[in-house]
Amino acid sequence: MGKAYALWRAFQDKVVSPVAALLLLGCTLLAIAEIFRRYVLGLSFYWAQDAVIYLILSGVFFYFSISQRHNEHLNVTLFVQLLEGRGPRARRVGEIVEVVGSAFGFVFLLLVVWWGVPEALDSQKYNTRTESLILPLWPFLYVLLVGFLFMAISLFFQVYSGIQKLRGRKGLEEPAQEGAGLH
Repeated sequence: MGKAYALWRAFQDKVVSPVAALLLLGCTLLAIAEIFRRYVLGLSFYWAQDAVIYLILSGVFFYFSISQRHNEHLNVTLFVQLLEGRGPRARRVGEIVEVVGSAFGFVFLLLVVWWGVPEALDSQKYNTRTESLILPLWPFLYVLLVGFLFMAISLFFQVYSGIQKLRGRKGLEEPAQEGAGLH
């Protein structure tokens, strides 16, 4: 499982992260160009606002799995933190709660992807459009589903690692990063 996790990390770091960064850079450049066109030239592409919105969302959706892997996402940990201060048994319960929560998230995301695929196919079939009626909506829906699938894969590895730690074994570890804490 360690090799699979190393491959997953490499895929995220070498493919997913640069794609997300390029999408965010592209939408930023498009927004700047559109500001120039609108306020200097008095012209505007009426589809540009939709493109910027959907490019930003696509970049964020691709980055979901990376943020999940690093635990840099929105996470409610009050209950677990309260248990950590109550002794070893309570800490163990907190670890179990974290694993169960990750497992629930994994199953939930798989179901969202499962039920989302027909929606994306329908959007493609019926040629659903964004608000400007220029851009098709289906590519964005596929990116959303891929982002959720990637996040489910990250959750799978977290569940596996959590179960291993509960069993007293070594879980999957993130390699130490140079310059950690500077992001």
